[in-house]
Amino acid sequence: MPPFLLSCLEVLVGIALLFGGGELFVQGAVTLSLIFGIPQLVIGLTVVSFGTSAPELFVSLSSVTQGFDALAVSNVVGSNIFNVMVVLGSSALVMPLRVESRLVRRDVPLLIAVSAAVWGMASAGRVTWQAGIALLLALAINSVWEIRTAREEPEGVEEAEPEVNPDQGKRGVARAIGLLVVGIVLLGVGSRVLVHGASAAATFLGVSQAVIGLTIVSAGTSMPELITSLVAAVKGRTDLAIGNVVGSNLLNQLLVLGASAVAAAGGAGLQVSPMLIARDLPVMVLAALACLPIFWTRGQITRLEGGILVTLYVFYVVDQVLPRTLPTWQDEFRIVMLCLVLPAVIVMISVQAGVYWRQLKRKQKQNNLPVR
Repeated sequence: MPPFLLSCLEVLVGIALLFGGGELFVQGAVTLSLIFGIPQLVIGLTVVSFGTSAPELFVSLSSVTQGFDALAVSNVVGSNIFNVMVVLGSSALVMPLRVESRLVRRDVPLLIAVSAAVWGMASAGRVTWQAGIALLLALAINSVWEIRTAREEPEGVEEAEPEVNPDQGKRGVARAIGLLVVGIVLLGVGSRVLVHGASAAATFLGVSQAVIGLTIVSAGTSMPELITSLVAAVKGRTDLAIGNVVGSNLLNQLLVLGASAVAAAGGAGLQVSPMLIARDLPVMVLAALACLPIFWTRGQITRLEGGILVTLYVFYVVDQVLPRTLPTWQDEFRIVMLCLVLPAVIVMISVQAGVYWRQLKRKQKQNNLPVR
């Protein structure tokens, strides 16, 4: 088999192993949690959320141990961009996503703050182990905060959290541990196979590991989030579809990036390429800012906005590929994006937000309610 096809096969096999391992890991962890009497809401906020981010964690840690820092960082950045633009956009195309949950509205500004902080940490060219510890501490504080606020307002939050099947608690400790162990093994093997195949493909194509991590690897590790959100949208659980994206993006930065920075060899931290700092980290922050209309208007992400998000991701991937395929078109493409596409998107979102607020004020005036 030709080397390039072999590396592509490794990538596909790695993604399949990660998907299966993540699913078994979640089943085993949820079953054990139910057996030991942990509340279902806490399981949904912690165990299930961690399970969907397990592929990103194992891939980034495997990349760090093999000396591929660029792949580890780009996997986090690319996964966050993919989650907002593709997962959120595709879910909105299935069904307009209406947001009422206080949990999601609270997490949106937190996601923006964390994304901006990560960009700031990486701007020096390295995410140090001290920054990694700070991110992990922030994760612990946020998890406690999530659980406490969820218990204070259970009615609005339970609808936004992943489903937990109480019958799983009847399966027995031995079976649960077996699922957990098999899931971890599959995640470990799948991550190493995926990293090896991705690095080999990058070498063969003559592109950087960061580009492969931003596109193929990040899309592959985000498959659990995509499937979870699409199923939630089909079932009409739009809060879960959005909460899955916001929660996963927070975990990617606080847990995956933090743990990878701490695990980096010799305590040197993670090296961040100038390309990621100048282009992709700002795109990640802008993707987080794209969630602001959800937070501001308590309205919905329409199918039109979902289509815009997916289209923007296509443009983003094209911008990654052009330097290697049609380098003479790269500057013209970016000029069109900056001067035409992005302003048009901003105007469209602003107009829709303005229309929503005008309708809200008119409705409140008709009902003689104060405008908040």
